[in-house]
Amino acid sequence: MPGVTGDHYFTAEPAVPARPREVEFTVAGRAYTLASAGGVFSADRLDPGTAVLLRKAELPAPEVAGPLLDLGCGFGPITCVLADRAPRAAVWAVDVNKRARELTAANAARLGAADRVRVAAPDEVPDGLTFAQLWSNPPIHVGKEGLHELLRRWLPRLAPDGVAWLVIARHLGGDSLHRWLVEQGWQVERHASQKGFRVLRVTR
Repeated sequence: MPGVTGDHYFTAEPAVPARPREVEFTVAGRAYTLASAGGVFSADRLDPGTAVLLRKAELPAPEVAGPLLDLGCGFGPITCVLADRAPRAAVWAVDVNKRARELTAANAARLGAADRVRVAAPDEVPDGLTFAQLWSNPPIHVGKEGLHELLRRWLPRLAPDGVAWLVIARHLGGDSLHRWLVEQGWQVERHASQKGFRVLRVTR
């Protein structure tokens, strides 16, 4: 599994040594340098799917007030880009992996956005909170049923006019997930395709 060292990245308490490192990437002309560590998703680089998502999806405008959700935040690249692009918005960074959450919190602080980023385990997100936008490079390796359960839980948290941006590798079921989402009653647009990834725009 690329980008995973030892434990699965969806392990709640990674046992592998952290071995801190930094990941550098650029989105929309802005350079980011974020802390990463072993035991989290794509620890050594910006994941190619995440890179396609951040390149091809419609990043929030500065006036967007949120709240925004980064589902499966890893070490926080999507969270940090969202917080940087939408300085008025609260960004919820959700992950089952404790180390990932700690890294995201540290990276938000490094970016000067600690006061606007809420890092949480899934069960810590308040009931009834809805999101203007949901962003995710979802954990395909939890399996189809696990992925469907994840999306059944979180997509209904979209505000009535909210939008979800998902990126899925075509060879890992991007097109079948598109069909499944439509069967579940969602409006789904294949917004972009690049390097074997599908960027899906999902609305009510």
